[in-house]
Amino acid sequence: MRDLLYLYDGEGTLCCVQLSPELWERAKHHVLNVLEVQPAAQDSEPLDDWEEFKQYWDFKYPFCANVECLHCGTRCDDWEHDPEHLFTLRTASLGGLLVFRCTVCGASVRKKHFKDHMVFEMTPASEPKCHA
Repeated sequence: MRDLLYLYDGEGTLCCVQLSPELWERAKHHVLNVLEVQPAAQDSEPLDDWEEFKQYWDFKYPFCANVECLHCGTRCDDWEHDPEHLFTLRTASLGGLLVFRCTVCGASVRKKHFKDHMVFEMTPASEPKCHA
């Protein structure tokens, strides 16, 4: 079954089970209930921080809401109004740091604003520590 992958360590001990995104969507409610995890807290974006970031914009260049993943090439010109919502906002700070998660590859995308320029940085999604 391609939706379920058992991962074993070098000694043959089962160390984790990987679910496809489709299977996870079907099972996540049950799994989170067993773990007593609140999904709303995990899925919420800090939109108040985003609004505050925009409100106090004081950099020497115009505000631009584009986001780009340097890992898989996914990009959007206007994160706030992107109908596909290709990036999930994780952090927005007045200091100029915006952190997104790419919904395509799972990479962490950092958009760092400095007084006179902006840069993108990326960290790929974590790989399982055991071998399939």
